[in-house]
Amino acid sequence: MMKAVEITQAGGPDVLALCERPIPEPRHDEVVIRIGWAGVNRPDALQRAGLYAPPKGASDLPGLEAAGEIVAKGAGVTDWAVGDRVCALLPGGGYAEYVATPAAHCLPVPEGMPLKEAACLPETFFTVWSNVFMRGGLKAGERFLVHGGSSGIGTTAIQLANRFGARTFATAGSAAKCAACERLGAERAINYHEEDFVDILRSEGGANLILDMVGGDYLPRNVKALADDGRLVQIAFLKGPKVELNFAQVMMRRLTLTGSTLRPQSDVAKAAIAAELRTHVWPLLSAGRIGPVMDSSFPLADAASAHARMESSAHIGKIVLEVAGG
Repeated sequence: MMKAVEITQAGGPDVLALCERPIPEPRHDEVVIRIGWAGVNRPDALQRAGLYAPPKGASDLPGLEAAGEIVAKGAGVTDWAVGDRVCALLPGGGYAEYVATPAAHCLPVPEGMPLKEAACLPETFFTVWSNVFMRGGLKAGERFLVHGGSSGIGTTAIQLANRFGARTFATAGSAAKCAACERLGAERAINYHEEDFVDILRSEGGANLILDMVGGDYLPRNVKALADDGRLVQIAFLKGPKVELNFAQVMMRRLTLTGSTLRPQSDVAKAAIAAELRTHVWPLLSAGRIGPVMDSSFPLADAASAHARMESSAHIGKIVLEVAGG
């Protein structure tokens, strides 16, 4: 048996409770990881609130990323050995001492990086790479805007876009958060309480690509902020998914509106993202040229406080749960 944190019912952070569950067994092409640290992400809170059901066959436990040591592997696994230190994208189940996940969704812990930091990589780097570069097609020299620049997704997007030669802009809600975005490489951080990102981006010629997780009334404003032939990639809707939008602008200015969610994608699709990350991004992490921005950590048993911290939106960067440490 193992210790885990389960969602006892839909609700606020207080519905998270410590429990005991059987240690998972690896299925074909899976590994079992003894977790040192687990990442905390917005989808975990949505699942806890009853708004984001796990895919069929996935663990009902929250947790979409972790880092630790492989302790067992199923038939068909040839790329990993018991004892390997990995970080992994998970179908669920990360708030636990052990988790099973497809072997193809694991990546090596970058050279010299503690497990605490490695646990912050998979969910955000899979999301940013697949949406900004694979789906959004960001190229060097283009103007890129990311909303929520001080979040885990935002801090990752700023670093990657900057490293691959884009002109990077970000929105954030305070002077401290804006300063953090600029330290990471944003050319201009926009305090959305004081400035209009539409006016600023239009004065620069418009954004070639926008990564948005806000939604709601940001959708028509994003369309206005785009340059002709620009692309908007939507990955979440913190302000809601429904809005009135004049599609004449989309046609006349040849705009592309797209988006994705990561968790429901096929194992094959996630494995393809992992392969691209290993080729294009993991060398940068191992060289220390980019890295996760850490906000705070909590014991596994205090996952409720981690969720409260995340939902306060006071954090800058990633929040993690300590399981076995290391």
